[in-house]
Amino acid sequence: MTFRPLHDRVLDRRIVAAAQAAGGIVMPDTVKEKPQEGEIVSAGPGAKAENGMLTPLDLKTGDRVLFSKFGSEVRLDGEDLLIMKESDVLGIIG
Repeated sequence: MTFRPLHDRVLDRRIVAAAQAAGGIVMPDTVKEKPQEGEIVSAGPGAKAENGMLTPLDLKTGDRVLFSKFGSEVRLDGEDLLIMKESDVLGIIG
Protein backbone atom coordinates (compact mmCIF):
# COMPACT_ATOMS: atom_id res chain seq x y z
CA MET A 1 0.00 0.00 0.00
CA THR A 2 1.24 3.49 -0.80
CA PHE A 3 0.55 6.18 1.81
CA ARG A 4 1.54 9.83 1.59
CA PRO A 5 0.72 12.18 4.46
CA LEU A 6 -1.08 15.42 3.71
CA HIS A 7 0.23 18.95 4.15
CA ASP A 8 2.97 19.28 6.80
CA ARG A 9 2.71 15.77 8.21
CA VAL A 10 5.23 12.91 8.09
CA LEU A 11 4.93 9.14 8.45
CA ASP A 12 7.55 7.84 10.89
CA ARG A 13 8.82 4.34 11.79
CA ARG A 14 10.13 4.00 15.35
CA ILE A 15 13.69 2.74 15.73
CA VAL A 16 13.66 0.29 18.61
CA ALA A 17 16.60 0.50 21.01
CA ALA A 18 18.19 -2.43 22.82
CA ALA A 19 16.13 -3.91 25.66
CA GLN A 20 19.04 -3.89 28.11
CA ALA A 21 19.82 -1.16 30.62
CA ALA A 22 23.32 0.29 31.00
CA GLY A 23 23.97 -1.95 34.02
CA GLY A 24 23.12 -5.10 32.06
CA ILE A 25 19.59 -5.48 33.45
CA VAL A 26 17.04 -6.61 30.86
CA MET A 27 14.02 -4.29 30.95
CA PRO A 28 10.51 -5.79 30.60
CA ASP A 29 8.19 -4.24 28.00
CA THR A 30 5.92 -2.80 30.70
CA VAL A 31 8.72 -0.59 32.07
CA LYS A 32 10.30 0.60 28.84
CA GLU A 33 9.33 3.92 27.29
CA LYS A 34 8.54 3.94 23.61
CA PRO A 35 11.54 5.15 21.61
CA GLN A 36 11.55 8.73 20.43
CA GLU A 37 13.86 8.06 17.54
CA GLY A 38 12.65 7.10 14.11
CA GLU A 39 13.03 7.12 10.35
CA ILE A 40 10.84 9.14 8.00
CA VAL A 41 8.93 6.71 5.76
CA SER A 42 7.00 9.36 3.83
CA ALA A 43 6.50 13.13 3.94
CA GLY A 44 3.69 15.39 2.80
CA PRO A 45 4.21 18.15 0.21
CA GLY A 46 4.37 20.98 2.76
CA ALA A 47 2.24 23.59 4.47
CA LYS A 48 0.24 26.21 2.61
CA ALA A 49 0.63 29.79 3.72
CA GLU A 50 -2.32 32.21 3.84
CA ASN A 51 -1.29 33.56 0.44
CA GLY A 52 -1.57 30.05 -1.06
CA MET A 53 2.17 29.50 -1.48
CA LEU A 54 3.46 26.04 -0.55
CA THR A 55 6.27 25.88 2.00
CA PRO A 56 8.09 22.56 1.47
CA LEU A 57 9.10 20.40 4.43
CA ASP A 58 12.68 20.22 5.70
CA LEU A 59 12.28 16.45 6.18
CA LYS A 60 12.53 13.80 3.48
CA THR A 61 12.13 10.04 3.25
CA GLY A 62 15.00 8.23 4.97
CA ASP A 63 15.86 11.00 7.46
CA ARG A 64 16.65 9.65 10.94
CA VAL A 65 14.97 11.92 13.49
CA LEU A 66 14.22 12.55 17.15
CA PHE A 67 10.61 13.44 17.89
CA SER A 68 8.39 14.46 20.77
CA LYS A 69 5.87 12.05 22.27
CA PHE A 70 3.04 13.39 20.12
CA GLY A 71 1.66 11.69 17.04
CA SER A 72 -1.10 9.38 15.92
CA GLU A 73 -0.25 5.70 15.98
CA VAL A 74 -1.44 3.78 12.91
CA ARG A 75 -0.98 0.26 11.58
CA LEU A 76 -0.25 0.00 7.85
CA ASP A 77 0.61 -3.29 6.13
CA GLY A 78 1.12 -4.93 9.53
CA GLU A 79 3.62 -2.31 10.70
CA ASP A 80 3.12 0.16 13.56
CA LEU A 81 3.88 3.71 12.39
CA LEU A 82 3.31 7.28 13.57
CA ILE A 83 1.77 10.20 11.73
CA MET A 84 2.90 13.55 13.12
CA LYS A 85 3.33 17.16 12.14
CA GLU A 86 6.77 18.25 11.05
CA SER A 87 6.82 20.62 14.04
CA ASP A 88 6.70 17.57 16.38
CA VAL A 89 10.08 16.46 15.03
CA LEU A 90 12.86 17.89 17.19
CA GLY A 91 15.77 17.34 14.85
CA ILE A 92 17.53 15.24 12.24
CA ILE A 93 20.27 12.84 13.39
CA GLY A 94 23.29 13.42 11.16
